[in-house]
Amino acid sequence: MTTLLTIGAFAKATRLSPKALRLYDELDLLRPARVDPDTGYRYYAADQLDRARLVAWLRRLGMPLARIREVCALDAASAAREVRAFWARVEAETAVRRDLAAFLVDHLSAPPSTEEDTFMLELRYAAHSDRGLVRPANQDSAYAGARLLAVADGFGPRGGPASSAAVEALKVLDTEEVTAGNVLGLLEDAVRGADEAVRGVAGDGDEAGTTLTALLWTGSRLALAHIGDTRAYVRRAEGLFRITNDHTVVQSLLDEGRLTPEEAGVHPQRSLLLKALGTGTPVPDVRLHDAVAGDRFLLCSDGLSSVVPDAEVDRLLVAADDPAMAVRSLVGAARDAGAPDNVTCVVADVVDAAA
Repeated sequence: MTTLLTIGAFAKATRLSPKALRLYDELDLLRPARVDPDTGYRYYAADQLDRARLVAWLRRLGMPLARIREVCALDAASAAREVRAFWARVEAETAVRRDLAAFLVDHLSAPPSTEEDTFMLELRYAAHSDRGLVRPANQDSAYAGARLLAVADGFGPRGGPASSAAVEALKVLDTEEVTAGNVLGLLEDAVRGADEAVRGVAGDGDEAGTTLTALLWTGSRLALAHIGDTRAYVRRAEGLFRITNDHTVVQSLLDEGRLTPEEAGVHPQRSLLLKALGTGTPVPDVRLHDAVAGDRFLLCSDGLSSVVPDAEVDRLLVAADDPAMAVRSLVGAARDAGAPDNVTCVVADVVDAAA
């Protein structure tokens, strides 16, 4: 007769909590050998100890539960290969996060800009938008000026007018001198105006919505406003860093560890937005970023980021002599990759005005 362990004894033997064991039962990851029909109390067999310990070890590695279920179903050799591949991805992602941490330390440790700095730096910029190779119309909009950079990606039957309305509402900021002290308030007000403008283009019940990523230059710093899955990057000597976080269902699942990057790339809801202008969720991410001479900023729609890997984006940004060459190269790379969506890029260099 098989000896059964109570859930408490099994938890002690495996160093898993009873709460974790109940969760793994619900997820069909580690079913008890017997459940008392009257009390619902769980009992486990001694030969389940090895699987339970494997689950515990994989959780300590940070592997998502869905992935653990797959690994546990494999033979030992195949499971070992999966663990090795998982850890290689973790190390690669850790390296990227390490570089981002170094960038943030540098960003946060930089001394406050002086008024003298304000008159020494300026933006040189270019923008380019392309319909792509599949979509019948271009619903993206872009703007690049001495103070304002913006990219919007519209969706729905009136997505084109929606993205255009959002960008037009922000253009007034390009004509006003602003200081770092009040730039965030101005930008938040402008985004609220953009949301109202987007709502105004919907007619006869047609849907109208758009993402929006914008940077506003004060002469020494850049204020960011972001909502949706358009993106902003900065290229510095240390590498390429994404400074926005996608407001999508898939990104939220990635953040929670419930999807791997590979799973996210083919997820059927990868384009489903959690936030956008014109949809009743207009609250953007708003913050300040320091800028130094030599920085190259990129704003783009997901028509670029979804088909051109960040490593290739980085290579093209470094290779381009100026922003105009950079936007042409980036859009060209998206077209070479099939360009299933509209592709829009804005690139701006922070340069010494005296140079």
